[in-house]
Amino acid sequence: MKECLFAKNQIYRESRLDKNLYTQEIHISGDWTSNQNYKNFYNLISKALASLKVQLSEGSLGLLQLPDLFEDLEALESVAEYFIENFDDVIVLGTGGSSLGGKAINQLADSSNINGPNLHFIDSIDPRTFVSLLNKIIPEKTGFIVISKSGQTTETIAQFLLCLDIYQVNLDQQTIHNHFLIITEFSDNPLRRLANNLKLKIAKHNPDIGGRYSALSIVGLFPALVAGIDAYAIREGAKILLVQLKNAKSPEHFPPAMGALFNTALNIELGINSTVLMPYLDQLDLFSSWFQQLWAESLGKNGLGTTPIKALGTVDQHSQLQLYLDGPKDKIFTLILGQLKNQGGLISHDYSYDPDLKFIAGKRIGDLMDAHQEATAKTLINQECPTRLIRIKTLDEQTLGALLMHFMLETILTASVLNLNAFDQPAVEESKTLAKSYLLG
Repeated sequence: MKECLFAKNQIYRESRLDKNLYTQEIHISGDWTSNQNYKNFYNLISKALASLKVQLSEGSLGLLQLPDLFEDLEALESVAEYFIENFDDVIVLGTGGSSLGGKAINQLADSSNINGPNLHFIDSIDPRTFVSLLNKIIPEKTGFIVISKSGQTTETIAQFLLCLDIYQVNLDQQTIHNHFLIITEFSDNPLRRLANNLKLKIAKHNPDIGGRYSALSIVGLFPALVAGIDAYAIREGAKILLVQLKNAKSPEHFPPAMGALFNTALNIELGINSTVLMPYLDQLDLFSSWFQQLWAESLGKNGLGTTPIKALGTVDQHSQLQLYLDGPKDKIFTLILGQLKNQGGLISHDYSYDPDLKFIAGKRIGDLMDAHQEATAKTLINQECPTRLIRIKTLDEQTLGALLMHFMLETILTASVLNLNAFDQPAVEESKTLAKSYLLG
């Protein structure tokens, strides 16, 4: 069974890392590169890039070490196999970074694969949502992945306790042991204590990697294994970015650095305070949700940062594009475009008799999507909206791994230029403290 499920991992470990998985084009009106302030920002980005290269070579940033790891995934392959073979449903309990990365990756799962379990990511404590799901599952055929780095996330612990109550009523202790995997750091925390008391399986959350940067760790990749996604290939895609980082002689040679320059210079110089991420691929919809947390929580500090806005083409052409094109010029746009021509179902030539349908007759649905993404990009550029185009060849595990690493490194570089700590979130602590005080009465 192991060879069947994970055989191609060795292929990816030995694969070449010179693939060009995506390209990046930045369109800004005017001759920005001759502007002195632009040059100042360029110098700051260059210094931040040099510092990141040092962190890579010294191994001082945990995120940059993940693409070379495979032992942590191998250690969990048997658990993933058990979940796949024994459960119809697997519920991931976690919130924020403990959920969003896994959800984004899980969109790659092949919906036609009927052999694996259904994955449910529950990051809300809305009573109706949570109880509705629990009422639908069969305890004997359901597994749980419980994720909290600190082991103290109130929402996750509350979800976990409710699920435990159900299992302790319906199943014996040994059976409960087989239904849960707990991912938390190695410390004396309530989640780990509960897991130890119940003799549940525990996997160590990397203490050097915070939740919103954990998509490439087991936090995001164990659910991927259960979903039948090649987690090793995701790390290989991330590795491609690190090879580029190692070899980059200047920001122009490293797309995340130019992305950071694009965002920072326009924010500080022109007061642009929102950044829109709009992929034209449905499988990247939740990737945009992941990006929102990464960007907002890493950079929204000391009165700085830009507001991330999630959009999806072509859906939001009918809800937001009017504002983007004809509203205030206070936004930066990043469009992720796929190669969609000649893909999808064919619309019959028979409809060409109607002058209003002639343009689509004989075309594939992918041709229409391609026309819309190119038209939106061209219109934004013509309206002098600062626009970045990321073009991908194929949305697969390697490409997604590269995109995840790209936006994490772009965020870190941007924080460096703004003199911010990309890894903390001090402002939200008051809210957490108050929530506990309300419960205590």
